Amino acid sequence: MADSLPRSASRVAAARLLVAVLWAGALWVLGYIAAPAVFATVPSAVAGDVVGSFLQRLGWISLGCGALMVMLVRFSGDLDGARRRSLKLLVLAMLACALVMWAGLQPAMAELRALAGEGGVKASPYWTRFAVMHGVSQLFHVIESVLAAVLVLKSR
Repeated sequence: MADSLPRSASRVAAARLLVAVLWAGALWVLGYIAAPAVFATVPSAVAGDVVGSFLQRLGWISLGCGALMVMLVRFSGDLDGARRRSLKLLVLAMLACALVMWAGLQPAMAELRALAGEGGVKASPYWTRFAVMHGVSQLFHVIESVLAAVLVLKSR
């Protein structure tokens, strides 16, 4: 397929795949390798701080990759209209998941942890609300991770 495309279209297609893989890899490594490893090796209060820092960076990675993907999809000469719309909707859905977590849930959860004080959120009256938000955040991460797999496959 790449041989039949103009060189610039082939490069845009390769860049599109690279960005999709970077975004998906960041989601998968953090959510399914790094975060569980941190929680398995250090106390949960410290682990929460470390993983929270990772998630903050993942938010920026998601915004950057999402913006790049929107531009690359728009300027991809190898895509027909239907495939372009499909990829754009996929990227926007992933960005929506990322924004819900990054701009909504994570700051609210950090505030609850701060309000809980030294005893930790588990020992505070905020635990139930925190646990619900954490579960919702995990659900959005799983959804975004599955969408990322689809994005990688469709970006080829």
